[in-house]
Amino acid sequence: MTDRIEVFTQNSIRIDADGKIIYIDPFKMTDEPKDADFVFITHDHYDHYSPDDIKKVICEKTILIIPEKLESRANDFSGQISRIVPVKQGTYHVVEDLEFDTIPAYNISKPFHEKSAGGVGYLLILEGKGVYIAGDTDVTPEAEDVDCDIALVPIGGTYTMDAKEAADFINKLQPKVAIPTHYGSIVGSLSDADVFKKNVKFPVKVEIKIKG
Repeated sequence: MTDRIEVFTQNSIRIDADGKIIYIDPFKMTDEPKDADFVFITHDHYDHYSPDDIKKVICEKTILIIPEKLESRANDFSGQISRIVPVKQGTYHVVEDLEFDTIPAYNISKPFHEKSAGGVGYLLILEGKGVYIAGDTDVTPEAEDVDCDIALVPIGGTYTMDAKEAADFINKLQPKVAIPTHYGSIVGSLSDADVFKKNVKFPVKVEIKIKG
């Protein structure tokens, strides 16, 4: 399934699975496919909640899933999409047969993402596999408890865990596949992916999706 996962800039991700087209945090999209069945937003920072980029992927069938603190802003999309689903941290949902959990995403010792801000990662169940999109987070107790097959984790540092921290996290989490995100643009460099891959231990497979 990882051949149908694309990673663009920052945490901008597209997944084609179970007959659904899913976007997470669309940002700096170069095309306007307008094909989304679901759009998941992790938090309110401009490189994650980008209305201009959301408009490029949504259509009348789209379901927009957002942290509840974004609900009033997301209402701007009412009438353009099917519906808006606000979510809280640490909750389980089934929306149109898509199962997912929300995992709190926050910083431990940085001021950029406080837990009280309500940011989330998502654990999606797709084709019988758990796909964890961590969002902007450090290594937290909630993140360490995730059971997944595929993990997409930030590695750019400054606002999130860095490449070495992310590798150590993945070595504990033990997914089958790890995909680095959130580097090589606003924060971090493309070489961070090499550091991450070098430090992730067998049997976890690392797939690098962001291209230089």
